[in-house]
Amino acid sequence: MKLFVSICLVLSVLVADTAAYTLPLRTTTNAVTKSSSLFPQPKSRGQQQQLSSSSLLSAALSPPSSSNDSDSEGFNTGKVGWFSFKTKFGYLNPYAIFYGVTSILLGIPWFIALNLCQLMYAISDKFDKMKWYPSLFSHMWGVALMNLTRSNPKITGQEILDKFMSEGRAAMFVANHNSFMDIPFVGTSLGWRNYKMISKVELGKVPILGRSIKVGGHVMVDRSSRRSQLNTLKSGMKWLKDGIHLVTFPEGTRSKNGRLLPFKNGAFKMAHKVGAPIVPISIVHANVVNPPTWIFPRQPSRGTCRVVIHEPIESNDKTEAELAAEVRKKIIEGLPEDQRPLDE
Repeated sequence: MKLFVSICLVLSVLVADTAAYTLPLRTTTNAVTKSSSLFPQPKSRGQQQQLSSSSLLSAALSPPSSSNDSDSEGFNTGKVGWFSFKTKFGYLNPYAIFYGVTSILLGIPWFIALNLCQLMYAISDKFDKMKWYPSLFSHMWGVALMNLTRSNPKITGQEILDKFMSEGRAAMFVANHNSFMDIPFVGTSLGWRNYKMISKVELGKVPILGRSIKVGGHVMVDRSSRRSQLNTLKSGMKWLKDGIHLVTFPEGTRSKNGRLLPFKNGAFKMAHKVGAPIVPISIVHANVVNPPTWIFPRQPSRGTCRVVIHEPIESNDKTEAELAAEVRKKIIEGLPEDQRPLDE
């Protein structure tokens, strides 16, 4: 039993490092970093956070940090809650344990369904060429988890998304990234649609999650291989040309303090070359419910987190630099002050 719990905790930490990495091929504005490597990890910025709670239960389990608690240690581990405790893998409290157990139990049928998909793909290469079924089963897991754990965020701009989807065009969805919860939040917003995420190749080794990434045809990148990075660009462009949406987090890593980091340029290069529009998404306070030092979320997301969907931005009438700047501006507009970059 202890071994099972340990394995689950290790997997959760690996999952929490999920980030859709993009190609920083060049600097376009002061919001895009320079680097000789295509997939460097950007450095985090100053530590400052303003927290809120969604309910008496959330407050009891995890009282929010004060807005003037700006040191990195205070943000990451301070005021963790009256029923919280530290493990070698990170912090937990009763809600976090409930969330973790629920996600793992729901992962069992998800894993079985993914194996069935893989079997069908092995039998016939004509079956589900766009890999929609793995996306369907993954979304079923996410919807069940969000509902059972009261983790559904408030979605603003759903009518914008519905109008765009009615046009039948593929888009690049670009969001800020500061928590593992960003991924199910985006999935909840996109609904029962086929989309592919861009993720690091290491996640392919994680049980269930890795199977979902591989079977679902998601775009994986090996950051140590330039060839892999270029193949990522080609694969992403092909999905867009085939009418499949892409989801990426252009910061390249999670922000440790919630503030928006500089962007990498790969997502904008993909969209620009194909002529696909970009839909900016602002994710609000996901880092409040799932801080970087917690294994699982410490409180329900409902009432605390929001997903703001902005109007699509066309890419065929702009340079890559202009596209990146406009998308970044829209994402910042949807973020509260405590998540906006300090120098913009």
